[in-house]
Amino acid sequence: MHELIFSVFPNENFVDLGLYQYGWEQCEPSHSYGPAARNHYLFHYVISGTGTLMSDDSNGVTQTFQVKSGQGFMLFPGQITTYIADKNLPWEYAWVEFDGLRAKGAVELACLSMNQPIYHARSKDMRENMVKEMMYLVEHKDMPPLHLIGHVYLFLDFLTRSAVHMTAPKTGRLRDFYIKEALTYMEQNFQNDISVEDIAATCGLNRSYFGKIFKESLGKTPQEFLLNYRMVKAAELLKLTGLSIGDISNAVGYANQLHFSRAFKNMYGLAPREWRNQNRLMIPT
Repeated sequence: MHELIFSVFPNENFVDLGLYQYGWEQCEPSHSYGPAARNHYLFHYVISGTGTLMSDDSNGVTQTFQVKSGQGFMLFPGQITTYIADKNLPWEYAWVEFDGLRAKGAVELACLSMNQPIYHARSKDMRENMVKEMMYLVEHKDMPPLHLIGHVYLFLDFLTRSAVHMTAPKTGRLRDFYIKEALTYMEQNFQNDISVEDIAATCGLNRSYFGKIFKESLGKTPQEFLLNYRMVKAAELLKLTGLSIGDISNAVGYANQLHFSRAFKNMYGLAPREWRNQNRLMIPT
């Protein structure tokens, strides 16, 4: 019998780690999804049964994997995939779709890639704890957003620590220090007219090298991170305050309200005023 529990996370204002949707399913024989591409990372853990994953590798060539209970598989943003439950022993799985500035590093730490998307655990205890965190999300969908995001961090912690081949992060201590300095500078100065050169100078690096290590570490360019951070802050102000669009534009570093509105619409699909009307939580009196 086909059973499904499915939830969509309602809050978009988490930059480091965002949760998009999560669920559990007991599939019918030969039940399939795809071919399709996701916008974010999507991890499935197979609780029982078996099935087949067909996914494009980094060269765009479709690879086929048999996945059984106790294993899992990662789908990557923009990757074309199809997955099919076995006709005799269809799989039961839980899944979490996530993204954010910390997502790419966590997935790499778990030794998962488009060329090697299958999860194998080296520790039964940590694997079981990972599954508990996935099912906690499924069973507690009405908990506050910060509470659920905390359990996504725990899920990723157990995912990375339970991976078969544990490796040290690619970035060294000095590079981590530079990235932390850059993030702190942007978070403290996003409302000002700052440039990538300014951020690089804060770290004592030239612009080209800084941009390279930033993109390698976080999967986004400094410009992309700064834009994303400003728009998330703008969304918070639109949702939680009665400030005018012009005031919010200035508060997130845009002297030109038209430029701000265009950037906001590019990210959220709605003009700031329309987005506020649909997402407003409260207006202080």
